Amino acid sequence: MSAAIEVAPVRRNAFLAGLIRLIREKPLGAIGLAIVLVFLVCGIFADVIAPYGINQISPVNRLKPPSARFWFGTDHLGRDMFSRILYGAQLSVIIGLSAATLATLISVTLGIVSGYFGGRIDMLVQRVVDAWMSFPELIILIVVVSVVGPGMFQVIGILGLTFGIGGSRIIRGAVVSVRENMYIHATQSMGATTTRVLLRHILPNIMAPVLVLFSTRVGAVILVESGLSFLGFGVPPPAPTWGGMLSGSGRTYMYLAPWLALAPGLCLTCVVYGINMLGDALRDLLDPRMRGSR
Repeated sequence: MSAAIEVAPVRRNAFLAGLIRLIREKPLGAIGLAIVLVFLVCGIFADVIAPYGINQISPVNRLKPPSARFWFGTDHLGRDMFSRILYGAQLSVIIGLSAATLATLISVTLGIVSGYFGGRIDMLVQRVVDAWMSFPELIILIVVVSVVGPGMFQVIGILGLTFGIGGSRIIRGAVVSVRENMYIHATQSMGATTTRVLLRHILPNIMAPVLVLFSTRVGAVILVESGLSFLGFGVPPPAPTWGGMLSGSGRTYMYLAPWLALAPGLCLTCVVYGINMLGDALRDLLDPRMRGSR
């Protein structure tokens, strides 16, 4: 009982120490963390924060500039841009986290199998990865979405598969370096099963690159999804995706009402910047070779 009670304070102190180290050594990473937290809160509680409905039309208030009533102005149909930005953040949270999780699972599975077993399995897997990475990602995404049709689940699956196969190369490199350590050979010589070696010794020691890969994939997925929505291959309207806002009314009324393009564009830029800064800070903090560096 006493051992279980002592675990919680240790974990809490480790989290606080990591947070303090992030603020002291990586101020840009701390800013990125704050941006990510605001983005998550806006996405999760969009239904509560948004002052108007997702597609609440008011022709009387069409193309109103930013004001105290409409913080980000209104579009050509009189819909509140601030509310639509919040609901767009909700979609970005769902798509970004889901696709990044799927991509990380695929990368970890392929990377561990390829890096640990080696030999012909490694050769076969890496040649498939090389063939996949030789094609332009945007072309593959457009072709696959054109075949399966646009939609949130289709976009999540396609982005998860695309980023997962490419990211397996990073996990493979980490697994190869861990596999050659003496404690892995000692565990194998003691008769441990392959599953036990992979789950108890390989996977815990590659969690640092896995976490960094996941954090960077979230920003990349959000950016690519916005690009697909801009081209008309993302989540179909009337879903208020940020890329769709830039492509639709934002591009049509850009000169008459510039806030229609500035609002989603700035939100997209800030969120991707914050996620990338947080990912870079986590990479530096979790890398043992860079501990103590400024």
